[in-house]
Amino acid sequence: MQPELDPHPLRSKGFRLTPQRLAILNVLQEADCHLSPVEIFQRAEERLPGLTEATVYRTLDFLTDQGLALVAHLGSGHLVYETARHEHHHLVCRTCGQTAQIDHAVLETLYAQFQSSTGFEIDTSHVVFFGHCPACLKEMKSKVESGRS
Repeated sequence: MQPELDPHPLRSKGFRLTPQRLAILNVLQEADCHLSPVEIFQRAEERLPGLTEATVYRTLDFLTDQGLALVAHLGSGHLVYETARHEHHHLVCRTCGQTAQIDHAVLETLYAQFQSSTGFEIDTSHVVFFGHCPACLKEMKSKVESGRS
């Protein structure tokens, strides 16, 4: 009889699945939004009393390096994290801060063009685009138009 293979990606890469890593991964997987490191610390510390913020920051860096967490700068001046369940990107409104997700498939052709034209191998699949959402654009246009009257 063969031993059971551990299905967890960290163990399959030869890394230990520590209680700290597991608590932080669980927080990320259960969240349906982006979380700041402080929010992750607060949620993980409920599960694992004694956890330190420094450990959370180190673990988030490690999980990001291993492709299990995504980090993004969504314009707030701070980094936010989420689980790397599916490849996607973000659109962020510079005016109201609204965010929208776009599936990675929309950019696959662009990634391939970058790689073939430059020879540069792109190793990240999380990009944030900044602009203005339709509601803010409409408001901006109406202000311009009312200024002309």
